[in-house]
Amino acid sequence: MRMSASARRSRYIARKAVLLLMAIAAAAILATLDKGGVFGKRRGSDWSVYHNKTFHVVRVVDGDTILLAAPDGDSSTTTVRLWGVDTPETVKPDHPVEHFGPQASRFTTKLVADEMVRIELERNTRDKYGRLLAFVYLPDGRMLNRVLIEQGYGYADPRFEHSHKDEFHRLHVQAKAAGVGLWKDVSTSDLPDYLKR
Repeated sequence: MRMSASARRSRYIARKAVLLLMAIAAAAILATLDKGGVFGKRRGSDWSVYHNKTFHVVRVVDGDTILLAAPDGDSSTTTVRLWGVDTPETVKPDHPVEHFGPQASRFTTKLVADEMVRIELERNTRDKYGRLLAFVYLPDGRMLNRVLIEQGYGYADPRFEHSHKDEFHRLHVQAKAAGVGLWKDVSTSDLPDYLKR
């Protein structure tokens, strides 16, 4: 038996309505599952994820860069660049190992490898490479950034603003005057370009 045009039209509209209701129901179910964390936990801001929280250090990359046991994007770890301090290079691609770089890496490794550290952030939380910029506090309460500068394992980096900039500069000057660490026998050619000016 052949359907009339109006019956076909009614049937078409009913099918479209059922499909629309099914799509709305599926979207609601997916939204509920997402809120429940079925598709993975949604990442918060750097401030909410890291600031004033404690993490396990799984690896020291070099004197001023460490890896935390905390997922970051597609990585299972978070790369932290110590803010306000620059240690001589040891692992930079196409760059020679710099004066006192191995000593700075060993010193940082001795202090934080396999330790729990507290992370402190400021307003700018990432550098141009996507690394987390942070002040890192050792289990004994000292700030690693500060210790590296005052003991001559790194330079106070004057290129970027942060709340410890003046203090770090003062510690840098004191370490240089005392000839501790890298300052004992550093030459002008060993210095980073920003300190040669």
